[in-house]
Amino acid sequence: MTASTESVAGRPVSFARVATTRAGRYGKQLTAHLGHRLTTHWNDTDNIGWIQLGEARAHLIADDDALHIRIHAPGDLDRLEDVVGRHLVRFGTKDELVVSWARDDGNPGTTQRT
Repeated sequence: MTASTESVAGRPVSFARVATTRAGRYGKQLTAHLGHRLTTHWNDTDNIGWIQLGEARAHLIADDDALHIRIHAPGDLDRLEDVVGRHLVRFGTKDELVVSWARDDGNPGTTQRT
């Protein structure tokens, strides 16, 4: 996934590239964990998934060196970034994951770290 800065249907977009060699594992774990309360999907074959966050959706793509996350939301990106990032950082404590978000309007988003 490229870090597209285009809004989808006028919705703000926030994106993060989380450096890790275990991106597929973390993507699967994140969708499984949040799937207890939200609608989620993870495809092991393609290493892609999504998390439905009310009217917002987080798209996940794992590659060899990072988990790419893009959130399309009607608003409240701070809260959504925090929900997704906080859970991911908790799973990746051993790897000291850092999730730094950027917004499609050029502004920085929030950052989650251990």
